[in-house]
Amino acid sequence: MNHGISILFRAIPVLMGAVSAALGGYVLANASGADARVAGLVLVFLSAICLCLFTTAATIIRQLIHRYTPLDRMMYPVVGFAVSGVAIGYGLCLLTETPRPPPDFVAGHVIFGIGMICVCVSCVATASTRFVQITRNSALPEGSPPLSPAPFGPLTTRTLLALPVLASLITWAWAFTLLAGGGGGPAAGRFTAGHVLAGLALVCTCLIGLVASILRQIQNTYTHRDRVLWPVSAAASGAVGIVWALIVLSVHTQPSQLPAAYVLIGLGLICWSILSKVLLLALVWRREAPLANRVPLIPVGTALLCLFLSAFLFESADPTVVVPARVLVGLGCICFSLFSIVSILESGTSGDGDTHTSQAGGDPPTDS
Repeated sequence: MNHGISILFRAIPVLMGAVSAALGGYVLANASGADARVAGLVLVFLSAICLCLFTTAATIIRQLIHRYTPLDRMMYPVVGFAVSGVAIGYGLCLLTETPRPPPDFVAGHVIFGIGMICVCVSCVATASTRFVQITRNSALPEGSPPLSPAPFGPLTTRTLLALPVLASLITWAWAFTLLAGGGGGPAAGRFTAGHVLAGLALVCTCLIGLVASILRQIQNTYTHRDRVLWPVSAAASGAVGIVWALIVLSVHTQPSQLPAAYVLIGLGLICWSILSKVLLLALVWRREAPLANRVPLIPVGTALLCLFLSAFLFESADPTVVVPARVLVGLGCICFSLFSIVSILESGTSGDGDTHTSQAGGDPPTDS
């Protein structure tokens, strides 16, 4: 990977986050009403996911171009978890303010769920601090211990796996509480917030598989079971989100139920974008995969589907779907940010990143 391409891949999630935040700020400043506040706030905080994806991209690329330093190893995960804390904290503030405007009930729950996704993505960035170990371990016989020094201790490994699992469980529990009629707020707000939180929980569930895949390959414990389990779980999560949304669309009795369904479709497409990363890691582990360089087309396709669906909803001129039409732009930005990450993974695992055994710790290359 040359320096120019490395800058481009790092710039993509930053630019996509800027697009989402700018659109959200524009909606907040120029539109009025409850729908505008919900869409604007959600778009602004969707950029937080893009920023966390940037930390992942920068963590991997700095290793591939041999410019990774101890400061990078600490800074990028800290930035990701700090962004996660801001999103979670702001979401909880919206939910606990008194008096609480009705739009903030939905926005608060969604922003909290976005914060949970940021936690999971930050775990991906932290696990990726030893990314070059994957290429080294892939050359070892199956079942052999990883090359010393061991990249992560048992406590670190368990913590990095536990955090996305915990984030997913919390989001699922909160979603089902709302769908069961709990959590306060109006019925329409509980319906929308519950369904969107369920979609966000599906994304967290996909990210469990990504964190597990990276960690197991770094620890050289990745097996045939992992090669099948994690891609299938990611594909199933995306399918569940989209099928769930189509069921809601087919049986809805009130216009207020439509926004949640369309956002669920977008979140299902994000799951399939994450699938591309999990699938790529599975394809290239200890074997040649001639079609691996086609995998980055998956998030490109999902990003386009999000943007096309957004355009169709705007063209419908139906005021009940203006929120998902706007939010889908932000979801498309996340999908395209994931294209950058998948392309980086493809470069790094195929050997195009020119990683060497001596660079596992991030030291600059030496002349032979």
